[in-house]
Amino acid sequence: MKQLLIYSLIAIVFNSCGQTQHSPTTYPEHVGDITYDAALDDKNFKICTNETNIPQYYNFGKGLQYKGEKIAIDKYFEKNFKGKSQKNETGLLTIRFIVNCEGKTGRFRIEGMDSNYQLKKFDEALENQILKLTKQMDGWIVGELQGQKLDYYQYLTFKLEGGQIIEIMP
Repeated sequence: MKQLLIYSLIAIVFNSCGQTQHSPTTYPEHVGDITYDAALDDKNFKICTNETNIPQYYNFGKGLQYKGEKIAIDKYFEKNFKGKSQKNETGLLTIRFIVNCEGKTGRFRIEGMDSNYQLKKFDEALENQILKLTKQMDGWIVGELQGQKLDYYQYLTFKLEGGQIIEIMP
């Protein structure tokens, strides 16, 4: 009886060893990675480096990578954003995207949060206007590390109160 139990356990172990299945993961390699989505992304936008090794903008140790720095971004939105008073449009709207090694942008993603940091869908016209303005920005500086030009992830977070931009971060 003892031998039967041992043989059964050995058979189970050997049988399961060769049949391990690895299902493809639905999670990105790194938190915040933006994978290409044909339904959302411009097929002509190309990244220059390895898809799994795109750093965040702050990894260069230079802060925000934009011509004129943050003050230029603030002025751009002050000049171009045409917000209207919308009582319920308060919270944080973040737009994440990639700046490639040519300074071009693509793979834009939007996420909104209310004042309690719960997911929020903002007014579509408000989201679309901020996204369109972000896509039209053309002062992104090419990322460079140890003499090599790189793609990088960038984000802009818009603090909104009553449908108006109060602050842009970072």
